[in-house]
Amino acid sequence: MDDPIDCIVIGAGPAGLTAAIYLARFHLSIRLIDAGQSRAALIPRTHNHPGYPGGIPGAELLKRMRAQASEFGVEVTDGLVEMLERSDGIFRVHLGDAEIRARSVLLATGVVNNRPYMSPEMHDAALARGLLRYCPICDGYEVTDAKIAVIGTGDHGAREAKFLRMYTKEVTLIAPDAPHSLARAARDQLGSLGIALVDGPCKPLRIEGDRILVPTAEGELAFDSLYPALGSVIRSELAVMLGAEASEDGCLVVDDHQRTTVAGLYAAGDVAKGLDQISHAMGEAGVAATTIRNDLAEKSTLLR
Repeated sequence: MDDPIDCIVIGAGPAGLTAAIYLARFHLSIRLIDAGQSRAALIPRTHNHPGYPGGIPGAELLKRMRAQASEFGVEVTDGLVEMLERSDGIFRVHLGDAEIRARSVLLATGVVNNRPYMSPEMHDAALARGLLRYCPICDGYEVTDAKIAVIGTGDHGAREAKFLRMYTKEVTLIAPDAPHSLARAARDQLGSLGIALVDGPCKPLRIEGDRILVPTAEGELAFDSLYPALGSVIRSELAVMLGAEASEDGCLVVDDHQRTTVAGLYAAGDVAKGLDQISHAMGEAGVAATTIRNDLAEKSTLLR
């Protein structure tokens, strides 16, 4: 059996690719595995990422990062990791019929947004045109003074509506399936900000011209853009099956150096508890990769 490699990176979004570049430049032996579901690829154009005046499409950013990683010998292996095991300090990653052994693993598997009710084709078209958006931190600026809807309920929906209120006066919070369950104090606060509350159900969504239309208890309403605040699924199951500690919503708990509570297992990006931003994910990946190098060096020599 081949000797274990130094590190397996699971996920080739901004965090995984950043970590792979660092690790390769540390002269570590690595494998980068990707299931092809990075949220960054869905971004029509990010304007928050420094260094790209005019913005850059998410898919183009990933393409450039892959090209940069390849300069240092990094190859992306396409596939879904089905199981992660650890014994005697060595990790075993199961990828189809193959098993890869490594001294450390970095999870950069991200999250999956819960989508509103609409066909996949219409969803992708709405996303590409800016009629549907998922990150007010990323692109709230682009909806300045526009007519905006947020689909969500409870504190999460209310927080997103209040955040977007700094960009526009026209914000409507729509309950996805039933009347709003917000407490009176929360309703009063939203009302004081001029945020309208509309009850659901609100499906299916559709596009008409330059507007996105939302069926509601008050009839079909038209908006310039819509933000789903329906939560997300954290892709942390590989770590959790090893006993790694996670928050109630599934985000992995890490220390200041991106170590999880399982020795040799690290996490960076949206799968770890923190701010879901490309720049933040890349920063975490740089920290994680450097920590991996230093932790491995303490156990054995990495001198060439």
